[in-house]
Order: sequence, then structure tokens, then C-alpha cells
Amino acid sequence: MRIVVTGATGVLGRAVVGALLDRGDQVVALSRDPGRARDALDDRVEPHGWPAPADQPPPEAALAGADGVLNLLGEPVAQRWTSEAKERIRDSRIGGTRSLVAGLLALAPDRRPGVLVSQSATGYYGPRGDDPLDEDASAGGDFLAGVVVGWEREALAVGSDLRVAVTRTGVVLSPDGGALAKMLPFFRAGVGGPVAGGRQYVPWVHLDDVVGALLFCLDNPQAAGPVNLTAPGPVTNAELSRTLGRVLSRPAVLPVPAIALKLLYGEMAVIVTTGQRAVPGRLEQLGYPFRHAGLESALRDVLGRS
Repeated sequence: MRIVVTGATGVLGRAVVGALLDRGDQVVALSRDPGRARDALDDRVEPHGWPAPADQPPPEAALAGADGVLNLLGEPVAQRWTSEAKERIRDSRIGGTRSLVAGLLALAPDRRPGVLVSQSATGYYGPRGDDPLDEDASAGGDFLAGVVVGWEREALAVGSDLRVAVTRTGVVLSPDGGALAKMLPFFRAGVGGPVAGGRQYVPWVHLDDVVGALLFCLDNPQAAGPVNLTAPGPVTNAELSRTLGRVLSRPAVLPVPAIALKLLYGEMAVIVTTGQRAVPGRLEQLGYPFRHAGLESALRDVLGRS
């Protein structure tokens, strides 16, 4: 199959591109800087420039004749949320997806991809308590939830013309980026521990299962609408801390107060001090075979600890 990938040079994008190539797909990468994409990705990838995703559709040559699109584009959320950063976060997701959809709709139906898998996030649900949240749960009302609601709305706008799945991804376990990469230096130094009391849930998921589930949604004709990309067993922050300490053979007892994170990160700290007990109801219903369903085995695999 010919698959178009946006956000192909990020940690997740590179893993997805590698998996697509490994199974024999032809990959087209949409990038603001096609030269950088060419340097960062396998020589078999076909890069196309998309210099202003929030303001203009991708080039027709990149989309026409493709079988599917994986939309992974988005400004990193893990940064201090200044007004400028919020605008970038919002525009990269909502504006970028709107432009992508406009490009898809501009194609003649016989040249249009049959499926769009558009990245989303469990931030859709906002700060929640202990209740398990499947795809039918309501949206939250905070900044990030508002961004995700708008992000999904733009992707689903093309749902009458092709199959669309919006993949609400949780906290991805990878040593190369995301929350785990930020935690590791502290835990390896023996100064890690639960955050803000540790009672908030963490909807974790191994990078391999994010990649596997994205390709599963790409291939499975029944995968449509919202799909939670999380492991079957979400854990509390305290349990995640204890397990990470055990895997690293380091103590994990030093608590991190919420006020310290708020001073360091400002409003963005809410994504660490609160959480969602999101569960992969749709993936389990469709029979997705999780590669890493248990937290400790997942962490050991990610960190190369037997």
C-alpha cells in the first residue's frame, strides 16, 4: 500500500515509518522541510514539502493515489503553556488537520485515500478521577481537552467521504521522548517518586503498541471513530513510580509536590498532576493483540532490562 504520513520525523513518526517499510508499504512523508525528512528517514521514503500545514493543504502529488493517511502532526504539548505556545499547539493540530482534510476533499473520489487515521489524545477526557473511561465517555473542559475536541472534529469532517479513526493516545513509554524520557534521569539518580500524591491515573502504552494499533486501525475496516490507544491496565502515578524504581533497582520514594511542578511548568503541569483512567474498549472489541499489556514487562522491554 501507499501510505502518507505527517509528523514522520518525530519519535512516533519514525517508528511508524519503519514499521510500514518493514511490511512492504510505500511511504510518503509530508514535512515542512523535505530535506530534513530525507536525512532523518530511510532512503525508501518519498518526502514532499508541506511548508505551512496550518494555512494550506498538502501538495496534491503527495496525496493522490494513496491508500491511506496517518496524521501524526502536532506541536509538542510538554512545554510551558505561554499564550504563543498554546496558539502553536492549537494551530498545529486543528489548523493542520483542517488543511489536510481540505487537501483530501480536493481530490477526485477515485484518487482519494480510503482511510485517514488521525492522532488524538486521552487529553480529550480532561482531568478525571477513578472511573474507567472508554470511547463513550464525555469530553473535558480544560484547554487541552478543547484542543483535542477541535482536532478530532476536523478529522471526522471527512468521515462521510472516507473511513476515519481518531486515535486517543495515552502516555507513550519510550526512552527517546515523552514523559518516560523526562522521568529517567531523576529515577536513575535515586531521587524519583510519586507526583502530586500519586493517586492520579496514568493511561500508559508501550511505543510498540501505539505503532501496532495505528497500523491495525489503518488496515481494519471496522476501526472508525474514536479509538483509545492505551494499555488494558492503566495505573496510578504512584504505581508507575514504584514499578519504574523496581525495574531500575533504584528507590522511588521521594514525593514531588504539585506546587513544585506548577512553579516549573505553569499551567502545563496539569497533565502530570491529573490524569485519566482511559481503557482501550474499542481496540479490545476489535481484537487488537497487545504486545505489552503489563506495565513492568513493558518498562523492562523499553529500558532493555531483563
